[in-house]
Amino acid sequence: MSDLEDKLYTVKYEPDTVSHLQPVQECCRICKSKICTIICPAKVYEWDERNNKLIVNFENCLECGACRISCESCSLGWEYPRGNKGVTFKQG
Repeated sequence: MSDLEDKLYTVKYEPDTVSHLQPVQECCRICKSKICTIICPAKVYEWDERNNKLIVNFENCLECGACRISCESCSLGWEYPRGNKGVTFKQG
């Protein structure tokens, strides 16, 4: 495991049953870079070549917003998870 993977392993999540990430699949199909599959530190996005669609593993989302900022077509619907869901950040 890399240092990043070691640190990500310690993040606590309370996954929701509904995704807070809603990509527009038509835009994903024509996207050349598929940058979300590269830039996301938690590897939330996977391109399914066989079915020609973006798979979203929203349960792993760190809520950093990198995908939303980097999306070439600005077609990623992104919200924070519903109350008490998603990442649990340490209060210090």
